[in-house]
Amino acid sequence: MNRRLAVFSAVLAALGVTLTALGLVTDDALPPPETTEAAALTWENVPAPAPSATRPNPRRSTPARLDIAAIGVHTAVSPIGLRPDGTLDTPPLRSDSPAGWYRNSSTPGETGPAIIVGHVDTARDGPAVFFRLRELRTGDTISVRRSDRTVANFRVVKVASYLKKAFPSEEVYGATPGPSLRLITCGGSFDRDRGSYRSNIVVFATATP
Repeated sequence: MNRRLAVFSAVLAALGVTLTALGLVTDDALPPPETTEAAALTWENVPAPAPSATRPNPRRSTPARLDIAAIGVHTAVSPIGLRPDGTLDTPPLRSDSPAGWYRNSSTPGETGPAIIVGHVDTARDGPAVFFRLRELRTGDTISVRRSDRTVANFRVVKVASYLKKAFPSEEVYGATPGPSLRLITCGGSFDRDRGSYRSNIVVFATATP
């Protein structure tokens, strides 16, 4: 566990936060995503894992395209990094923006969690690339075409909603024994005063042959 995750886990423990996720967990009475005049995706209070040195891996190849047939997602994938405050950056806030792969996470097909994020909607354009992410169910399939032209395939094992103020960093970003995938967007109820959603939807998926 890196220092950033250790500190965050300690904060959660001190607050006595307990999170469970069976199917879709609705921590804040999750309604369907809605497009409002103030709607905008933000990653407030969502920490990202600190960059870590990785050994050369013959299976490492950056993602180029993401396909999720069950919800009609077919998008390019672009690399993103961290903001100065240590939270995940995002693709441009447009409905046609591609999904973004966190460049310091594993690549799809490589051991560990590959982190891909996307907007749920925008105030100006309405639904965005991950608008229907919350509709995914256990068993749905996901494929990621990589820059080396190979395809990494995954199967959804859990879809959960977490309040941003209690985001389970270790569960989402922690090491996994094999290749895995995490898809993240905003969701839950909308805070009109802050102009952002209160929760994050996280899809957990594991590699298939």
